[in-house]
Amino acid sequence: MDAPHVLAIPYPAQGHVIPLLELAQRLVQHGFKVTFVNSEFNHRRVMNALPDKDNVRNHVNLVSIPDGLELWEDRNDLGKLTESALEVMPGKLEELIEKINGSDNKKITCVITDGCQGWAMEVAEKMQIRLAAFYPAAAALWALGFSIPELIADGIIDSYAGTPVKSQMIQLSPAMPSMNTENFPWMCFQDENTKKILFDLNTRTLKAVKFADWLICNSSYELEPAAFSLFPNFLPIGPLLASNRLGKSMGHFWPEDSTCLEWLDQQPAQSVIYVAFGSFTVFNQIQFQELAIGLELTNRPFLWVVRPDIIEKPNDAYPRGFKERVVTRGLMVGWAPQDKVLGHPSVACFLSHCGWNSTIEGVSNGIPFLCMPYFGDQFFNQTYICDVWKVGLWFNKDESGIIRHEEIKGKVEQLLADEALKARALHLKELTAETVKEGGCSSNNFGSFIRWMKE
Repeated sequence: MDAPHVLAIPYPAQGHVIPLLELAQRLVQHGFKVTFVNSEFNHRRVMNALPDKDNVRNHVNLVSIPDGLELWEDRNDLGKLTESALEVMPGKLEELIEKINGSDNKKITCVITDGCQGWAMEVAEKMQIRLAAFYPAAAALWALGFSIPELIADGIIDSYAGTPVKSQMIQLSPAMPSMNTENFPWMCFQDENTKKILFDLNTRTLKAVKFADWLICNSSYELEPAAFSLFPNFLPIGPLLASNRLGKSMGHFWPEDSTCLEWLDQQPAQSVIYVAFGSFTVFNQIQFQELAIGLELTNRPFLWVVRPDIIEKPNDAYPRGFKERVVTRGLMVGWAPQDKVLGHPSVACFLSHCGWNSTIEGVSNGIPFLCMPYFGDQFFNQTYICDVWKVGLWFNKDESGIIRHEEIKGKVEQLLADEALKARALHLKELTAETVKEGGCSSNNFGSFIRWMKE
């Protein structure tokens, strides 16, 4: 039998691209042909950041379609990006599939689309191609999206833009962790129009997801038992990490600075504070400087990932004399090979924005967390880390919403002295390792998914 040909299309953000590209590489290992479709803008970034372009091209066919925005337009404006993408990308995806199916290449036999991309599900249904929806974040947040009709019926949110009727803590089921209605993913924008656009995207996806034959997600029963009990049709196949297949993580938007691994080699075991905030977090000058001073005051070695665009006004971002004072024990890099960093024996803890990729990478390496969420699902992931799994601590903010340097220093010291917390982190590492091994729940689910696509 010829190899099945899968077309994979992520939501256009790095936190969505990386896990779906990891899934694509797993499929190639099982004999599949995979065409991976990024937006043109993100495709360019991914290709520029790849250390070994030919190696990836030999395994996964990386292609692109336009997102409707000009090259210079701001793609951090998710409302504008979403509106533009919905106008342009469905037609372009349909054209791409027709082109592939009309060529000498094997026809597309299955589409795997990001669970946020209802429009791509509609294209697969229109073209009568088998469909799987892949959710790269916590299953609990997918469950929240599926619960929107009930939330409206119960008077918790309105039907116009999903705005909470009042600020409150809710549970989707008695066993589920509490959620703050103010932190629903579509609510984390100041602009009301953006909130409505993204809420509408949720509701459109909810209607389209019924076309999917499989609902798979980058999580595990062990991490989220209540979410999978509430929605048993969600099938976890994660954590999907390159380290689990002894491969390289790909799909990053910035080139990795691997020299930091050599620096880590020089540090004592379990001594380094690793600090990284993903691809989207932006700090104001005050918070950035408080973080810098807090790290300095710990008197511990630290590796800090400072993206070129991590601060609103990057000129002279660091406190005066900071770099000179920490030169012997602090290293700042533009982007790091995070999967390798978190697996390094010198790393003691992870000061993180709590994006889901970072969360499962830290958990899978048994690393305790210090949580500084910024956006979207990160606030709920903090709840998992601190309140459910109890493998991390959160920071208190002052009356102006700033986490001060004294708080940062204090929480670092508290975390590193908590042996029970560190033991729980190591136990969670063991659980997540077992689920992806042969015979584990996620491994079995993935095997069933592979067999279905080969039918």
